[in-house]
Amino acid sequence: MAEIVLRPVQDGDLPLFFAWMSDPEATRVAAFTPEDPTDRAAFDAHWARIRAGSGVVMRTVVADGAVVGHVGEYGDPGDRQVTYWIGRAHWGRGLATAALRAYLDGTPTRPLHARAAADNLGSRRVLEKCGFVVTGEDRGFARARGEEIDEVLVTLHG
Repeated sequence: MAEIVLRPVQDGDLPLFFAWMSDPEATRVAAFTPEDPTDRAAFDAHWARIRAGSGVVMRTVVADGAVVGHVGEYGDPGDRQVTYWIGRAHWGRGLATAALRAYLDGTPTRPLHARAAADNLGSRRVLEKCGFVVTGEDRGFARARGEEIDEVLVTLHG
């Protein structure tokens, strides 16, 4: 298994993040994306807000010395949500699970919530392996798919 390190986001990480988050296959799987994931100006503005201390905590995921994604949390107190993204070239290696576990080990925030497209079995498995349990279902508009889809809601307690 790769050695996972979480560190603050650096300027040099952003071009990788943008490339990953504008990958059509990755955005289709993730389903819930910005209105236009190829809009670099909107992406830069979003990350500028995150890095300016907006209440979002985001860490770069480094595996064996290479940047492979990001993980963090956002939202109002009592309704904090986890988020993670691993570049598609790195899928299938257990990195999302390892990164989320490392993040959870370092944050006292509980409960933590997450949402995933119901058909995104990889993301659902990551969340379950990290102790999240299904607490509900919802429907939401998935911009990356141009339609409303089913979601699962999960929570991590204690």
